[in-house]
Amino acid sequence: MAPQLERGAEMTVAELMNLLSTADPFARVRLAINPFFPMAHKMGAVTADTDKDGRPVVYLAEDAQAVQYGYLPRSVAEALAWMPPVEPPARGQRLRAVSDGDTSRETP
Repeated sequence: MAPQLERGAEMTVAELMNLLSTADPFARVRLAINPFFPMAHKMGAVTADTDKDGRPVVYLAEDAQAVQYGYLPRSVAEALAWMPPVEPPARGQRLRAVSDGDTSRETP
């Protein structure tokens, strides 16, 4: 799993370059958007300006056509901590038919 910044920390260009230096230089770039509805979007422009406090900021933009490539792969959403890891169901446990308020489980 790729290193992550502390929550709330702002990434610098140097940190982004360091993270990208381990990636395949010919890999396509996608933006992971919206943790509550995780989607992948095509990258567009990269531009620089200053924020309201006069600090330099680099902006990574979605492409002009807002091309959406569908849901993020589950493994990506888990790596971003946007979804909990999926655990396989416990083996050997089955629910049986419930009658008269009985909610017990049976095991083979």
